[in-house]
Amino acid sequence: MAVAGARSCRCLPPCGGSMSGPLAGLTVLECPDGVATRYCGRLFTAHGATVLQAGPPDATGVGYGGSASAAYAAWLDHGKRPVARDLRQALGQAVDLVIAGQRPADVAAVDAALGAAGASNPIRLGLTWFAPDGPYAGWGGCDALIQAMSGVAYATGPKDGAPMLPRGHAPQVVGGATAFIVAMAALIGRDAGWRGRRIDVNILDANLCFSESGAAGLALTGDKVVRRGVNRFTPTFPGGIYQASDGWIGVTALTPPQWTALCDMIGHPELARDPASLVTLQRLNAADAFDRVLVPAFKTRPAAYWLIEGQGRRIPLAPVPDLAALPRTPHWQGRGSFAPVPGTASAVGPTQPFRIEPSPAVQSAATEPATAPDLPLRGVRVLDLTMGWAGPLATRHFADLGADIVKVESCTHFDWWRAFDGPMDGDPPPYETRPSFLMVNRNKRGITLDLKTDAGKALVRRLAARADIMIENYAPGTLDKLGIGPKALAGATPGLIGISMGAFGAAGPWSGFRAYGSTVEQASGLPFVNGEPDDPPTMQHVAYGDPIGGLYGAAACLVALYGRRHGRGGAVIDLSQVECLFQLCADAIVAQSTQTDLLARSGSRHPLSLLRAVAGTVAPAAWIAVSVETPAQWTALAALIGCPGLAPLKENEPDMEARLRAWAASREARDAVDRLQGAGVPAGPVYAAQDLLADPQLVAAGFWRRAERRFIGTHITPLAPYRLDGRTPPLVCPSPTLGEHNGPVLMGDLGLSRNEFAALEADGVIGTRAVMGSLQ
Repeated sequence: MAVAGARSCRCLPPCGGSMSGPLAGLTVLECPDGVATRYCGRLFTAHGATVLQAGPPDATGVGYGGSASAAYAAWLDHGKRPVARDLRQALGQAVDLVIAGQRPADVAAVDAALGAAGASNPIRLGLTWFAPDGPYAGWGGCDALIQAMSGVAYATGPKDGAPMLPRGHAPQVVGGATAFIVAMAALIGRDAGWRGRRIDVNILDANLCFSESGAAGLALTGDKVVRRGVNRFTPTFPGGIYQASDGWIGVTALTPPQWTALCDMIGHPELARDPASLVTLQRLNAADAFDRVLVPAFKTRPAAYWLIEGQGRRIPLAPVPDLAALPRTPHWQGRGSFAPVPGTASAVGPTQPFRIEPSPAVQSAATEPATAPDLPLRGVRVLDLTMGWAGPLATRHFADLGADIVKVESCTHFDWWRAFDGPMDGDPPPYETRPSFLMVNRNKRGITLDLKTDAGKALVRRLAARADIMIENYAPGTLDKLGIGPKALAGATPGLIGISMGAFGAAGPWSGFRAYGSTVEQASGLPFVNGEPDDPPTMQHVAYGDPIGGLYGAAACLVALYGRRHGRGGAVIDLSQVECLFQLCADAIVAQSTQTDLLARSGSRHPLSLLRAVAGTVAPAAWIAVSVETPAQWTALAALIGCPGLAPLKENEPDMEARLRAWAASREARDAVDRLQGAGVPAGPVYAAQDLLADPQLVAAGFWRRAERRFIGTHITPLAPYRLDGRTPPLVCPSPTLGEHNGPVLMGDLGLSRNEFAALEADGVIGTRAVMGSLQ
C-alpha cells in the first residue's frame, strides 16, 4: 500500500550473518530435527556465529510442499556448515553451545555423547515439544497440537463452529526464539562466571506467553475466555479487519478517545454518545449491532484513505496486505525487511526484525566475581521504560534470568496495562489489580517519575548511566521529544544499549503509526495465512504481536550485550514488532514468493498434512486436535477408529475427518487423546486459557505458583518457560505497586538524601499525585 506524500526512509541494513556480526567468534553445533532447532540455529548464524549442522536436516513436514518446502529449508539453513552426523566426531571441534531436539531421546543422546567425549565446556540447549519429565514426555508433538494446547486455537474461527487450527510453524519459531534468548543469556553468564551447562526449553511452555495472563486472570477474577467469532476477541471492539472499497483495513479502538474519534471519522458520531459504548467490553457485547454500521461505512473508502485518516486522528489503524503484496510495500522495502533466499531461483523471505547500530564504544573489562552467580544475567542492569505487554515481557526475561530491572512509570501516564478504561479510583485502586500487568512485571523494581520535568529527566539520565540496557516502547517519538530516547541516552552514556520497539520501526514512512498488538498482526500478512476460503483475513489473538515483540526485544538486546562484552561497545537497536511477526509466517511468505496465485486458505487443513482437524467429544464444548503428518500415523489412526482399509492419501482427508469426528463424539476428551497418543497419533486437547490451570503437565511441573502482593493478596503467576540445570528460575517478588521502590532506587541506588527525596516528592517529580491522563 503506497502512501502519497510519505517521507523517505533511510534505514540501516538488517543485522546480517557476516563474520563481523556481534556473535562472531561463537561456534554452535546444531543437531537439526524440526523447525524449532533449525530456527534457533538460524538466529545464531544471522548475527555472525559459526553454526555447524550435524548431518542433513529432515525435510518431513517443513513448509508448504514441493519447491516451497525446499525454499523454506534454504531460508532456515543458509550459512550453516554441514559436519558429520556422528556426535562424538562433531564434538571433536571446539564448540560453545550444542542445540539438541526435538524429542527427549535426542537430547539424551547428546548428553551421552557430551559425557563420553568429556566435553565439559559446551552449554547444551535441549529443545523438545513437551517437558521431558512430565505426563506428556512420550507424546508426539506438532505445530497444530501446540496451537491447540497453548490456548491460541480456541478463540480462532466461527463462534458457532469448532475452533480452527492456525497454520504454519509459528509455535516452533516461538520455541526457537525463546531457546535463543536463554541460550544467549547462558553464554553471557558463562563469561561472567556462571557455571550452568544444561538448558531445557519445551515448545508448549514457550507458547504459553499468548495465554498465561488469561489463565492467571481467571484465577483472580473468574473471567473466562469465550469464543466470539472471526476477528472478535475479548476485551477489544472494534479490534478486527474490515473490508474497504479496494481491500482490507485493520481497525483497533480500545480507549474512549479512540472510539469517539473513530465514530467521528466514519460519519457516525452518534455511536459514541451513549456512555456505555465508551467501555470496550460493552461494545464487544453489542458487536453485531455496531458492525451493522461499521461494515458498510468502511466499504465506502479505499484502505489507504482510512489508514492515513485514522492514524492522523491517533486511532491505531493498519494496512492489511496479502502475502504477495507484503514484500512490495514501500515501507518494508525501505527497511530492507525482505531479501532473496540464497540458493533458490526466486524465493523471498524476511530478514531479521531489528537493526543494530553501534554507538560510542567503551571497553569494559569483565571481572569474574568472587563467587559464581546463581543466574546467568546476575549483575546486568536494565532501565525499563516500557508499558503494555511487549516491552514488559522483554524485560521480564531479563528479570527471570537474574538481571536487576528498574521499571520507570510516569506519574501521570503510568503503564496503561494497569488500566485502559473504566474508573480509576476505588479501594483497592483498580490500577493495582489488573492480572495482565501482574503477569509481565514480576521480579522487577518499580518507581515513578514525572518525565516532563527537567528533574525527572535528569533522574532518568542518572539511571541510564548505571544501566547496561535501556528498553522503551512508548508511542513512536515520545521519549525522543523529551530528550531521553535510546539514541540520546546511548550517546550520553558510552556502552549503553538502547532499544526502541515501535510497531513499524523507528524509521520509514509508517514509523510514527500508533499500534497495539492487534495492529501488528493485522499488518503482518498472517491474517492471509488463516481462515476458510471465503472468510475475511483471519486473526488469531487479541494482541498476537505483543508477546512476539517481547521475545525479539529480549533477543536483540542480548545479541548487542554479548557483542559489547566482546569489545563492540554500546548500540542503538531499531526493532519493528510487525517485522517480528514476519518470522512466524516466513514459511507462508516464502511459499507465496514461489507462486503467482495467492496462497490458498483451507481452515484447519494444511497442504503437507494428511489430516489436520478438530473433533468434538462428549463433554460440552470440549474439542481435541489431531494432526497426521506421515503414512504411518495415518495407518495407526485408521486402525484405531475402525477404517483400516482407508488409504493414506490427501484426497481421503474429508472421509477420514468425518470418521474421526464420529469416533470422538462418543468419548471423553482425555480418553480420546490418550488412545490416539498411545497409538502414535499426535493429538491433544483444545484448551481455552482457563483450562491451562488444571493441565496435568503444567500442574506436575509446578508451572503455576502463588505470589503475595499488596492490594490483592495471594495470586497465581506463571514461571519462566525454561530450566537451567534442571531448575526453573525463581519467583523472587511479584510485580511492583505504583512507585513501590522510589526510596530504595532513588536514595539507595542514586544516593539522594532524604531532603532531596522529600523536595522531589513535594514538587510532584516523584509519587503518584495524578492518575492516568491521555493514553499513549
